[in-house]
Amino acid sequence: MKLSTFNALHGRNYRLYFYGQFVSLIGTWMQRTAVSWIIYTKTHSTFLLGLTFFAGQFPSFLLGLFGGVVSDRYNRFRVLLTTQFASLLQASILAIIILAGDYEVWELLTLSVFLGCINAFDVPARQSLVYEMVEDKADIPNALALNSSMVNLARLIGPGMAGIVLEKFGAGTCFLLNAASFIAVIISLLRMRLTPYTPGLHDKKVLTELKEGFTYLRQTPWVMNLLGWVQGQ
Repeated sequence: MKLSTFNALHGRNYRLYFYGQFVSLIGTWMQRTAVSWIIYTKTHSTFLLGLTFFAGQFPSFLLGLFGGVVSDRYNRFRVLLTTQFASLLQASILAIIILAGDYEVWELLTLSVFLGCINAFDVPARQSLVYEMVEDKADIPNALALNSSMVNLARLIGPGMAGIVLEKFGAGTCFLLNAASFIAVIISLLRMRLTPYTPGLHDKKVLTELKEGFTYLRQTPWVMNLLGWVQGQ
């Protein structure tokens, strides 16, 4: 087999996921930039700016292991589809309240917490579903490398585009564009041809699995560091 930097993109499912997710990640970074800009210009408070980042990240860290258990026990495709619809709803609500012009900082913080909770279930489902998307399993390392490149490139493009949109059209347009970006992901997911889901057998309770997960993390610090990096995506 001829090796290529873009081998994984030869598969239909992963190609649909890659392009849809890339558009969505750009929109996500546009939204993060716009929320930070709004908070700071409205309050001029570095504390509230930091609190905004905390509100978006802490729920993901707190619920991340539970999200992993859900991804392991249930249909990952449906979990991911649900989180995309929830993210679309969150971005749409942000756009509505900003365009209406009558909003408070606590509303933005609450919606940031809501998005953090969504990501706690979205990230594990998205990361684990990649294995099912790649038809040729030999291309999985390439798919993971492309994922990392996609995330980092979106981090560069998203804030830059947000700056242009904020100056020309305002924050509300950033949120509308982010909401539209989730439609791209939803369409790409619905067009995939995945193997029908087969429920696995689980003879342990959810809390037992969570306890075992915490024990494993405590014994393997490098996994905890990796978990923190993945949540940042």
